[in-house]
Amino acid sequence: MTTARIDETAETLVIAGTGERPSAAELIGPRARVDARMTGGGKNWTATFPLRASRWGGVELPLPTGRYEIRIPGVELEDLHIAAHVLSGVRIALDGATARIAAPIDPVYETVEGQATLEGRYVAHSGASENAVFFESFYGRSVGCNPRAIDRALAAQAPDVVRYWSVVDLSVAVPEGAVAVVEGSPEWWRARASARLLVVNDWLRRRFARKPGQRVLQTWHGTPLKRLALHRPGFDPRRMAAVVKESRRWDVLLAQNTYSERILRKAYAFFGRPIWVEGYPRNDALVTGDRRSIRASLGIDEGERVLLYAPTWRDDRKEMVDFIDPEKLAQQTDSVVLVRGHSRTIEEGRDRAGARVIDVTGYPETAQLLLAADALITDYSSVMFDFSVTGKPMYFLVPDLAHYRGQLRGFYFDLASRAPGPLVDTQDELVAALADEGMQQAYAQRYAAWRAQFNARDDGHAAERVVARILDQGFVTR
Repeated sequence: MTTARIDETAETLVIAGTGERPSAAELIGPRARVDARMTGGGKNWTATFPLRASRWGGVELPLPTGRYEIRIPGVELEDLHIAAHVLSGVRIALDGATARIAAPIDPVYETVEGQATLEGRYVAHSGASENAVFFESFYGRSVGCNPRAIDRALAAQAPDVVRYWSVVDLSVAVPEGAVAVVEGSPEWWRARASARLLVVNDWLRRRFARKPGQRVLQTWHGTPLKRLALHRPGFDPRRMAAVVKESRRWDVLLAQNTYSERILRKAYAFFGRPIWVEGYPRNDALVTGDRRSIRASLGIDEGERVLLYAPTWRDDRKEMVDFIDPEKLAQQTDSVVLVRGHSRTIEEGRDRAGARVIDVTGYPETAQLLLAADALITDYSSVMFDFSVTGKPMYFLVPDLAHYRGQLRGFYFDLASRAPGPLVDTQDELVAALADEGMQQAYAQRYAAWRAQFNARDDGHAAERVVARILDQGFVTR
């Protein structure tokens, strides 16, 4: 006989059975896994699964939301059932060998009526009543990018300003001193209404209603190679209307360089309002960060060669592209391979695994991974414009170049003629390029021109300049 219960005090899932104690038990999700503590034996045994975990050397946090498989070899689990149980960190339900973990929001607020009630309060809120900033990065799936760097500089320059962070669940760690608010919760709606400034790096979504005195700083999330918004292929009136509606919500737009300034203004019809060209705050870490501590948090020795594979997402697929075999690449190049899926692929698929392979899709800060890496392998991702701050080599694995350029998105310039590194179609070609000692010299002139155009303001002080302008404009006060 096997039973299951939730220990609210310890925030654990407890499964108990009779007979010989199993050798191990695991709770396995798409982006996290935990081992149970096994006790007892003989007549009775117990497997206690923590519903919190530490990743990348950080503090213990609740498990990410998602579907988890319970694996206990030799034990039948089909009859186990637990109705949705709300704890302080997660909401968990059990159906046989499947555990479903969700954000700790009272289910009453997830009904149509519950959300309508909260939205009604939000709309009625007078707004902008708190000297606070509401931050959101990639729809709350991470706490990183330009908003995080601005948060850090704001905390240093104006420590009395309250900093709220929108997160999808409490597995997403927020910066020291900040307040996490789970999307869709009563606290989230209230913070979104009361903050005087919103700092976001993507669309606001969820029926944003501007409050009197409230401002929105749109940092965006990369210098574009691929066509954006109104420039995307095909005529779609609904998309055009959505783009214009969204951009009218922004008061200020941040650009990494003057090239981006020109494109973003036209792509989002952002006319008559300021664009701050200050470099990218998220890239400050590439100048000032500590490479050794980042490698240590990833469990990588300083002497190891590290390759970072970071492709962009595709409009025609949900999961990350699979153009490389990371374990084989690690063997072929005698390297540690970091695999970084795009933020839009976090909820799909599972972490890649293998000898000397580390899936860092859930790692909070891309810039830290760029700093830790010795070389970047990408395709059409804007990460190419960030990594060039480091001056380290880049390689472009682009087997679908014609399809992506001609049908999916289109480009603002010809990548093949300007890329600061070689374009390759296969893993074997990539391995050959990585082994070519003359490759960096061959692309040195292109690399220098690239940095002059795209990285002129990436000097390690972008976040300081942006926060100085925020305070000067009176968006919040010290």
